[in-house]
Amino acid sequence: MKNAVIFGIVIGVLSGIWIWAMYLLGHSTLSTDTLYESTSILIPIIGLFFGVKRYRDVDKGGHITFFEGLQEGFKILMAGGIVAVAFAILFVNYVAKSSITDFSGKIFGALLVGVITALAVSLLLMKDSKRVDSK
Repeated sequence: MKNAVIFGIVIGVLSGIWIWAMYLLGHSTLSTDTLYESTSILIPIIGLFFGVKRYRDVDKGGHITFFEGLQEGFKILMAGGIVAVAFAILFVNYVAKSSITDFSGKIFGALLVGVITALAVSLLLMKDSKRVDSK
Protein backbone atom coordinates (compact mmCIF):
# COMPACT_ATOMS: atom_id res chain seq x y z
CA MET A 1 0.00 0.00 0.00
CA LYS A 2 2.91 2.33 0.74
CA ASN A 3 4.08 2.06 -2.89
CA ALA A 4 0.62 2.97 -4.20
CA VAL A 5 0.30 5.99 -1.93
CA ILE A 6 3.74 7.34 -2.83
CA PHE A 7 3.28 7.01 -6.59
CA GLY A 8 -0.33 8.20 -6.32
CA ILE A 9 0.74 11.36 -4.51
CA VAL A 10 3.44 11.96 -7.14
CA ILE A 11 0.87 11.63 -9.95
CA GLY A 12 -1.59 13.87 -8.11
CA VAL A 13 0.96 16.58 -7.34
CA LEU A 14 2.34 16.55 -10.89
CA SER A 15 -1.21 16.82 -12.24
CA GLY A 16 -1.84 19.76 -9.92
CA ILE A 17 1.38 21.43 -11.05
CA TRP A 18 0.33 20.84 -14.67
CA ILE A 19 -3.01 22.60 -14.05
CA TRP A 20 -1.27 25.62 -12.53
CA ALA A 21 1.51 25.67 -15.17
CA MET A 22 -1.00 25.72 -18.04
CA TYR A 23 -2.83 28.57 -16.36
CA LEU A 24 0.38 30.55 -15.80
CA LEU A 25 1.41 29.98 -19.44
CA GLY A 26 -1.90 31.46 -20.57
CA HIS A 27 -3.72 28.27 -21.53
CA SER A 28 -7.12 27.77 -19.97
CA THR A 29 -7.58 24.28 -18.58
CA LEU A 30 -11.30 24.76 -19.10
CA SER A 31 -10.92 25.02 -22.89
CA THR A 32 -10.39 22.17 -25.33
CA ASP A 33 -6.88 22.97 -26.56
CA THR A 34 -5.92 19.44 -27.59
CA LEU A 35 -2.17 19.95 -28.04
CA TYR A 36 -1.63 21.09 -24.45
CA GLU A 37 -4.35 18.81 -23.16
CA SER A 38 -2.56 15.73 -24.50
CA THR A 39 0.62 16.50 -22.54
CA SER A 40 -1.24 15.79 -19.32
CA ILE A 41 -1.75 12.17 -20.40
CA LEU A 42 1.95 11.49 -19.88
CA ILE A 43 1.69 12.05 -16.12
CA PRO A 44 -0.44 8.98 -15.24
CA ILE A 45 1.17 6.82 -17.94
CA ILE A 46 4.69 7.37 -16.61
CA GLY A 47 3.60 7.33 -12.95
CA LEU A 48 1.63 4.10 -13.30
CA PHE A 49 4.37 2.37 -15.24
CA PHE A 50 7.07 3.13 -12.69
CA GLY A 51 4.72 2.53 -9.73
CA VAL A 52 3.61 -0.93 -10.89
CA LYS A 53 7.16 -1.77 -12.02
CA ARG A 54 8.54 -0.91 -8.59
CA TYR A 55 5.77 -2.96 -6.95
CA ARG A 56 6.67 -5.92 -9.19
CA ASP A 57 10.43 -5.66 -8.74
CA VAL A 58 10.64 -4.77 -5.03
CA ASP A 59 7.47 -5.95 -3.30
CA LYS A 60 6.66 -9.05 -5.40
CA GLY A 61 10.19 -10.32 -6.07
CA GLY A 62 10.15 -9.68 -9.82
CA HIS A 63 6.96 -11.63 -10.65
CA ILE A 64 3.49 -10.19 -10.95
CA THR A 65 0.21 -11.42 -12.42
CA PHE A 66 -2.14 -9.30 -14.48
CA PHE A 67 -4.61 -8.89 -11.63
CA GLU A 68 -1.92 -7.98 -9.10
CA GLY A 69 -0.64 -5.29 -11.47
CA LEU A 70 -4.15 -4.06 -12.14
CA GLN A 71 -4.94 -3.92 -8.43
CA GLU A 72 -1.76 -1.94 -7.70
CA GLY A 73 -2.51 0.36 -10.64
CA PHE A 74 -5.99 1.09 -9.29
CA LYS A 75 -4.58 1.81 -5.84
CA ILE A 76 -2.14 4.28 -7.39
CA LEU A 77 -4.95 5.88 -9.40
CA MET A 78 -7.15 6.24 -6.31
CA ALA A 79 -4.43 8.00 -4.33
CA GLY A 80 -3.47 10.18 -7.30
CA GLY A 81 -7.08 10.98 -8.08
CA ILE A 82 -7.78 12.24 -4.59
CA VAL A 83 -4.79 14.60 -4.70
CA ALA A 84 -5.45 15.75 -8.29
CA VAL A 85 -9.14 16.43 -7.61
CA ALA A 86 -8.19 18.45 -4.51
CA PHE A 87 -5.86 20.57 -6.67
CA ALA A 88 -8.57 20.91 -9.33
CA ILE A 89 -11.19 22.03 -6.81
CA LEU A 90 -8.84 24.65 -5.37
CA PHE A 91 -7.93 25.83 -8.86
CA VAL A 92 -11.51 26.05 -10.14
CA ASN A 93 -12.88 27.73 -7.02
CA TYR A 94 -10.12 30.23 -6.30
CA VAL A 95 -8.27 30.87 -9.55
CA ALA A 96 -10.53 30.13 -12.51
CA LYS A 97 -13.59 31.42 -10.60
CA SER A 98 -15.94 28.91 -12.16
CA SER A 99 -17.82 25.79 -11.14
CA ILE A 100 -16.35 22.34 -10.67
CA THR A 101 -19.06 21.05 -13.03
CA ASP A 102 -17.25 22.93 -15.83
CA PHE A 103 -14.15 20.89 -15.03
CA SER A 104 -15.86 17.54 -14.31
CA GLY A 105 -15.62 16.34 -17.92
CA LYS A 106 -11.85 16.63 -17.76
CA ILE A 107 -11.77 14.74 -14.47
CA PHE A 108 -13.86 11.92 -16.01
CA GLY A 109 -11.54 11.88 -19.05
CA ALA A 110 -8.53 11.57 -16.75
CA LEU A 111 -10.20 8.65 -14.98
CA LEU A 112 -10.80 6.91 -18.30
CA VAL A 113 -7.19 7.44 -19.41
CA GLY A 114 -6.01 6.11 -16.04
CA VAL A 115 -8.07 2.92 -16.28
CA ILE A 116 -6.90 2.22 -19.84
CA THR A 117 -3.30 2.91 -18.79
CA ALA A 118 -3.62 0.58 -15.77
CA LEU A 119 -4.81 -2.22 -18.06
CA ALA A 120 -1.94 -1.64 -20.49
CA VAL A 121 0.72 -1.41 -17.76
CA SER A 122 -0.56 -4.59 -16.11
CA LEU A 123 -0.36 -6.48 -19.42
CA LEU A 124 3.07 -5.07 -20.15
CA LEU A 125 4.62 -5.85 -16.77
CA MET A 126 3.13 -9.25 -15.93
CA LYS A 127 5.68 -12.05 -16.08
CA ASP A 128 3.65 -15.14 -16.97
CA SER A 129 1.74 -14.33 -20.14
CA LYS A 130 -0.29 -17.54 -19.96
CA ARG A 131 -1.80 -16.79 -16.56
CA VAL A 132 -3.77 -13.81 -15.34
CA ASP A 133 -4.60 -15.10 -11.87
CA SER A 134 -2.34 -15.64 -8.89
CA LYS A 135 -2.02 -19.47 -8.93
